[in-house]
Amino acid sequence: MNHEGEQVTDLVDAQTEGGAASEAAPSAPVAARPRRLYWWREVLYVLAFYGVYSYIRNQFGSASVSDDVAFRNARHIIRIEEFLHIFHEQAIQSAVLGWHWFLVFWNVYYGSFHFVVTTVALIWMFRSFPKRYPLYRNTLAFTTGFALIGFATFPLMPPRLLPPSYGFVDTLDKFGTLWSFDSGAMSKISNQYAAMPSLHCAWAMWCVLVMWPQLKSNWSRALLILYPIATVYCIVVTANHYFLDAVGGFITLGLGFCAAKVFTAWTDRRWAAKHPEAAIDVTVPATA
Repeated sequence: MNHEGEQVTDLVDAQTEGGAASEAAPSAPVAARPRRLYWWREVLYVLAFYGVYSYIRNQFGSASVSDDVAFRNARHIIRIEEFLHIFHEQAIQSAVLGWHWFLVFWNVYYGSFHFVVTTVALIWMFRSFPKRYPLYRNTLAFTTGFALIGFATFPLMPPRLLPPSYGFVDTLDKFGTLWSFDSGAMSKISNQYAAMPSLHCAWAMWCVLVMWPQLKSNWSRALLILYPIATVYCIVVTANHYFLDAVGGFITLGLGFCAAKVFTAWTDRRWAAKHPEAAIDVTVPATA
């Protein structure tokens, strides 16, 4: 009993000393506990947003967009590229037109990689880096939303739909892939003039922003950098976009990131104000 009593006394003394030290030492604030993320809620957000995006993007389809306007805008883009000496899309494509399976690969790449890689990056960030996730999820949303403004205000005829005199080939039509803009309902609802900016390139560079800080090896970072480069090549060799569409995609991503920074900070402040209990017990004694 005496031994147990001594243990209790020692424990009380230690707690008392710790309490006195805590009162004497200044407190160092620790970041409030972050809000909890629920995967099912994020899935609903993504599905709802993409559904709205697809509806707005394709609600009228190419059939309701003036071909003359889309062609005139294409001529504007071509003149700017000629002035900048970067109108080489046709030469790049013609160099590989004899490589059937090579072009089939890039057709598949164009139709699938931007969905697959972006989804993987989004899930990876959600699971492994939840504190960074809201900012980059919002960046993706704002970037996509801003792209809709471009699609609505600047319908652009892609190279593959230009008159034959320009020398471009519609690789989707000639070489085939898993899908086609001209098949069934797709041809009726898809807005084939939604080319400026290129979301393929914007999303590819977004993946670089998301994954770069977490990759440490040189080879993994080199592969990551190759992804947006390959995407630019893909959109050109398949004649789906001009080089300036890629530039527009990168600019749109920058605008989306800036908007997301402001929006995410605002939502964080609102959440903190509505959940003051999140700050309870988040200060600890300073070590010095």
